[in-house]
Amino acid sequence: MSTSNLKMSLGLRLETGAAYFLAFLWMLPLIYAFWSAFHPPEYATKFDLFAPLTLENFAVAWEQAPFARYFLNTFMLVTSILIAQFFLCTLAAYAFARFDFPGKSIAFALVLVQLMIMPEVLIVENYVTMSNLDLVDTIIGVGLPYMASAFGIFLLRQTFKTIPHELEDAARIEGCSMLQILWKVYVPLARPTYVAFGLVSISYHWNNFLWPLVITNSVTTRPLTVGLAIFGAPESGVDWSIITAGTLLAVAPLLVAFLLFQRQFVQSFMHAGIK
Repeated sequence: MSTSNLKMSLGLRLETGAAYFLAFLWMLPLIYAFWSAFHPPEYATKFDLFAPLTLENFAVAWEQAPFARYFLNTFMLVTSILIAQFFLCTLAAYAFARFDFPGKSIAFALVLVQLMIMPEVLIVENYVTMSNLDLVDTIIGVGLPYMASAFGIFLLRQTFKTIPHELEDAARIEGCSMLQILWKVYVPLARPTYVAFGLVSISYHWNNFLWPLVITNSVTTRPLTVGLAIFGAPESGVDWSIITAGTLLAVAPLLVAFLLFQRQFVQSFMHAGIK
């Protein structure tokens, strides 16, 4: 083996080893959560291969906090945001990709500027707006600031621009209206992009914490993240086995979805990235 090939092989092994090491570090909190949640409290900080397994921590966590309501709130929040984002981002992206209108470049530049602004910067203004609209402590109030996504508009615009004009012309010859062309030509061809964006949106808003913490005040509107933070507060006592059981309850839907559809996840992101 030549010196260059030896160096390349050694470099590849080092990169692979570093990747595995970083993956292990990233998984350590999740590994501990699984260990603590499925073992009695006395084994939460003690590793013993012969420690007994139990599901009691999950039962206690479910009884001590209204997780069913938190799940319902989170599902309604994530679903409403995703539907609104698909609708608004599709129309905006189609307009930016296929129409010429005065101020188009400026409007799209403003969309790109939004990508550079952290949502936390706008918390005070958003709260004032929701208060003026009487939407504080409502599911709509939690989701409204996120229902138009600059990232979604940008991603779909880039995908729509790659679709050949000939397909649109053929649909127009067949008598399709503008909205029919969008629905029957552009949306089906952009399906991988929709899947990729939907995954990003669902994971982000399922785990979003700061804005829901600010805008919600009651159990009827709190999502899982806020409810879990209150459940694990020191005032209510720190039992790591029960807290980690509650944490696994909160992340279980996303974790199961990823394990079941990881191939579709990767393919969607690769397809969207290529376009």
